[in-house]
Amino acid sequence: MGEIRILRVLDPFQSVFRKMNIDYGVMRKILEVKLTMDQRRIPTILSQNAKKKEGNQFLKSLWIYALYGLLLVPFVFLGDNYLFQVSIMAGIAMFILMTSMISDFSSVLLDVRDKVILHTKPVHTRTINAAKILHIAIYLTLLTGAFIAIPAIVFLFVEGFLFFLLFVITILLIDLFVLAFTALIYMFVLQFFDGEKLKDIINYVQIILAVAVVVGYQIIIRLFDVVGLEYVYDYSWWHVLIPPVWFGAPFELVLNQNYSSEIIILSLLAVFGPILSIFLYYLLMPSFERNLQKLMEESSTKKRKKRSLNDLFEKVVCFSREEKIFYRFASIMISRERDFKLKVYPSLGMALVFPLIFLFNNLSYQSFEELGQGRSFLTIYFTNIIVGTVVYMVQFSAKYKGAWVFQTTPIQKQTLVYSATLKAFYMKLYLPIILVLSILYIWIFSFRIVPDLLAVIVTALLLILIAYKLFNNGKYPFTEPIESAQQGGGATGKIIVMMLIVAAFTIIHLIISFIPYAIYIYLGLLIVLTVVLWKIIFK
Repeated sequence: MGEIRILRVLDPFQSVFRKMNIDYGVMRKILEVKLTMDQRRIPTILSQNAKKKEGNQFLKSLWIYALYGLLLVPFVFLGDNYLFQVSIMAGIAMFILMTSMISDFSSVLLDVRDKVILHTKPVHTRTINAAKILHIAIYLTLLTGAFIAIPAIVFLFVEGFLFFLLFVITILLIDLFVLAFTALIYMFVLQFFDGEKLKDIINYVQIILAVAVVVGYQIIIRLFDVVGLEYVYDYSWWHVLIPPVWFGAPFELVLNQNYSSEIIILSLLAVFGPILSIFLYYLLMPSFERNLQKLMEESSTKKRKKRSLNDLFEKVVCFSREEKIFYRFASIMISRERDFKLKVYPSLGMALVFPLIFLFNNLSYQSFEELGQGRSFLTIYFTNIIVGTVVYMVQFSAKYKGAWVFQTTPIQKQTLVYSATLKAFYMKLYLPIILVLSILYIWIFSFRIVPDLLAVIVTALLLILIAYKLFNNGKYPFTEPIESAQQGGGATGKIIVMMLIVAAFTIIHLIISFIPYAIYIYLGLLIVLTVVLWKIIFK
């Protein structure tokens, strides 16, 4: 077995483990069992192939990480501005490694089976903790090796041995930092929240990280000013809060002999930051293990949620008792199902961030006053890009086996269920985002754009109808397995079509914005068309 061959690497070091009062034989047996059980677990990156479970799926996923590693190669050809180059590469590496850690290794970090099985046996806690750390280390080493293999070889021949050596050491330090930082996040959450809350927060952390990479690239790039064709770094005190910049500093220090105080400070953080974080994790591990008990407990306080606002929306947008029931059902599914949120909520985060990124990019060549007088408010149409993705995803659920409820319920019209579900998406997910952006856009562009914003909001309803006709497969919502969400080959093409339709509406709106008072006629036509089509489609 592949796992046994991996464990043979540890055998020459068994005397070291025994000197640390770790029972090597027991630890090795625990690792063997854990790694064997892991063959049944499908990595998130291969979730679209969940039906094919032969062999070790994690090892089969390593080639994808090798492809991700190709993202690092182009940056080595950007000259000798090592701080800029390596900061970007470190940002990419940290994102990929941390998302993998949270999505695939959370089950290892937060494994409570040890408490139920091993803690009742004559096995020392030190041995159990060592097995857990090595379990993570084995997979992290394999993942990292696959990720950096191709870039490391390219860097060796292009930049030389010293750059190659620094790169390998940097990646190892990033591994330590990512491992410790992820564990410390969980420690903090476990310290103050119960198990159910932790499960939710893990979900939100994954979502935040997916959004943070987009924002992070913008921040890192803006640390450098372009002078001619060179990126010039201008140090500010808050740069010490951006870890990717830490890991770029040693390259600048060693290869460019830049001995400025700020580069030395950042280089020290690159070395001592990961080491101190791992040391802190080691010190807090006993407390962490005690708090893991919370994962086996249900939420101690079950507070009844206030539904006044949701009830109001329900009464406003639903016109029959049956539709109100399914609106409430869809609202609960959208709010509580973690797998659905993990697939959909990152898109919502992008919908909130992307308009702002494109809007404030304009500030690089025009003043704030000029921005407020222009037509850059149309960047808010980027929010509507999520419509196709979400309408597609409402077909899927981790609880799809409960679809028999629809078959046993005397539902007169199947379209009624979808109508309520799409209204729930619009009210609970889309409107909060567009309203937040609208407040900010009105502050920038003044109240003159209110009719334009209303047109965007109504256009979203029209896009929902178009997406429904594109993606509807004749089944009820939430009745397809979530694992098959990525298997539909035609779905990607249809989502691209939806994006092109959003672009078409944006162009039409731009043309209308040049005609005085035409926006009011356009808004009226959109409202009439949406109401008529909604009645036709859902009858």
